[in-house]
Amino acid sequence: MSIGQSLLGEWDNEVANTVRMLSAVPDGKADWTPHAKSMALGRIATHIAELPDWAGVTLNFPELDFAKFDYKPTPFTTAAENVAAFEAKAKAAREVMAGASDATYMEPWTMRKGEQVYFTMPKIAVIRNFVFNHMIHHRAQLSVYLRLLDVKLPGMYGPSADEPM
Repeated sequence: MSIGQSLLGEWDNEVANTVRMLSAVPDGKADWTPHAKSMALGRIATHIAELPDWAGVTLNFPELDFAKFDYKPTPFTTAAENVAAFEAKAKAAREVMAGASDATYMEPWTMRKGEQVYFTMPKIAVIRNFVFNHMIHHRAQLSVYLRLLDVKLPGMYGPSADEPM
């Protein structure tokens, strides 16, 4: 089994969990924040929806140079639109991960801003840390936002306090 194929079961589970969490985001609360230093609810939900794009950026290119990258986040509109965008990006990420060779996963990948190198690591480590773990991290943040808004939380790895067994 290839490295890419070995990731797909976990990817599918995390995507399904993320869809459930993103689906719980209430419309009309995009500007809400739990703290002045926190991202707004709409921004964190959009960030989560965009994270699968990192799979293609990682596996198809040797680096990401923020000095050459003109990123503009997708504006948050409704939870349904955000979920649809996430699902499309997650499907594309799955295809990229499934199709990459083991040699590609072992190639070095660099994140930089011009001459400032933030890190270089094997692409498999970037996939694990900046695609999988990054998505899970922000999904957990989102669950706290939703709890503070008294939104019923879906279970991730079993039932939540809001779901029956």
